[in-house]
Amino acid sequence: MGPLNGLRVIEIAGIGPGPFCGMLLSDMGADVVRIDRKESADLGIPVQTKFGVLGRGRRSVSLDLKSPTDLVTVKALIDKADVLIEGFRPGVMERLGLGPQDCWKTNRKLVYGRMTGWGQDGPIAKAAGHDLNYIALTGALAAIGTKEAPVPPLNLVGDFGGGGMMLAMGVLAAVWEAARSGQGQVVDAAMVDGAALLMASIYGLRAAGRWTDQRVDNVLDGGAPWYGVYLTKDGRHVSIAAIEAKFYEEFLQRTGLDQESLPKQHDRSGWPVLRQRFTEVFASKTQAEWCVVMEGSDCCFAPVLTMGEAPQHAHMAARGTFVQVDGVTQPGPAPRFSRTPSQIRSSQPASGAHQQEVLRDWGVSG
Repeated sequence: MGPLNGLRVIEIAGIGPGPFCGMLLSDMGADVVRIDRKESADLGIPVQTKFGVLGRGRRSVSLDLKSPTDLVTVKALIDKADVLIEGFRPGVMERLGLGPQDCWKTNRKLVYGRMTGWGQDGPIAKAAGHDLNYIALTGALAAIGTKEAPVPPLNLVGDFGGGGMMLAMGVLAAVWEAARSGQGQVVDAAMVDGAALLMASIYGLRAAGRWTDQRVDNVLDGGAPWYGVYLTKDGRHVSIAAIEAKFYEEFLQRTGLDQESLPKQHDRSGWPVLRQRFTEVFASKTQAEWCVVMEGSDCCFAPVLTMGEAPQHAHMAARGTFVQVDGVTQPGPAPRFSRTPSQIRSSQPASGAHQQEVLRDWGVSG
């Protein structure tokens, strides 16, 4: 029974950041009902899949949003909800008769969460796109990668950090406000806005003249030799992030390097020398050997693990950071609550699996 127990959420089925938001809310105790396409249920697509991690913890109702009969049922469910989240292009829900103004006629407290890439307005608001395009427009992509070219940082920055996470935060803020005002509102969660916000500190550094537009030239982008990844003797990698002076000093002590014989930490002209020395020293031991020397110390060290290895690490295992649901290893709920812990209630359901159950529990006929 998580902290959102009692919160009712309608999720219009989509992909990526919308489902990620729904997963967060469900993990924290909200009753998230996913409206799946009716034709998908009729065809058996999507089938229940334990590998659909973003779809965990929901109940599913399959309805045809273009059917007048099913539309009545959808509206009846929305009337019982605290939150609706959708990820269509601007104008689609309005054409279906399910836009914010339509819903507020019978449920004024409804918080209406809208997840898009470009936002609800602007010159390219209705254009197609994906995570990579959105972060490209914010300056984030240009700052990540090698000297030669930007590198896609998976779809973490746009879809999940700048998208789904921001939508979840915005929705909960609006629910808090609605409890006092009695009125819902639209939460316009655009991935371009969210990804730009994630770059706040970097834009601050740039304005202060402490960040350049060249990749691998700055403190946090691999430019600084004491903040980066190094190859070990066995072909594995380790990460070092010894930014502060006292951590840098301990790092040098544990590598056996003489600080007096090296260029100063923040002397950029000496960074090539530092990088060469660090490269040589890390290549002298295996990843496991460096873990013995550095792990758990204050030199800001961690081995670079694969997704297969990460859940087995002693720290990850002790905290239960990864869990198994139906035999599938996946990240557990976060953050953690001391009194009302989150939980994963189920794997992703088959489309329409909870049709009658949801209608009965929410007091809707259909």
